[in-house]
Amino acid sequence: MKTYVSSYQKTEIEMIFSSELIKGTLKTIVLKLLADNKKMYGYEITQTVKELTKDRIQLTEGALYPTLHALEADGLLTTEIEYIGKRVRKYYSLSPKGKSKAKERVNEFTEFVETMQSLLDIKPRLA
Repeated sequence: MKTYVSSYQKTEIEMIFSSELIKGTLKTIVLKLLADNKKMYGYEITQTVKELTKDRIQLTEGALYPTLHALEADGLLTTEIEYIGKRVRKYYSLSPKGKSKAKERVNEFTEFVETMQSLLDIKPRLA
């Protein structure tokens, strides 16, 4: 069962985690996916997140596209338009600056998680 933090939240990111957790990590998630996959289009990103999280995080267009546009405005992403019949697909890739930022953000997040585990006395779960 999915839960929502608020009715506004439901339109942005459908998930079982709080909006603060997801919104604070969304740029890192996108940067890491693009680092791993070279280039992706928006729907592909949403489906990959859904698949990798076993449906625990489901991004909507209202959450993803403003993030993609912000990363592009910051010079972290480049775009490429591809025509598929009558459809247009916009692919996103990391710029050189984006590749560096992706590594930085993932390292920062890793350190944050380790710090929170220590602070909250959380033991890692065994698989």
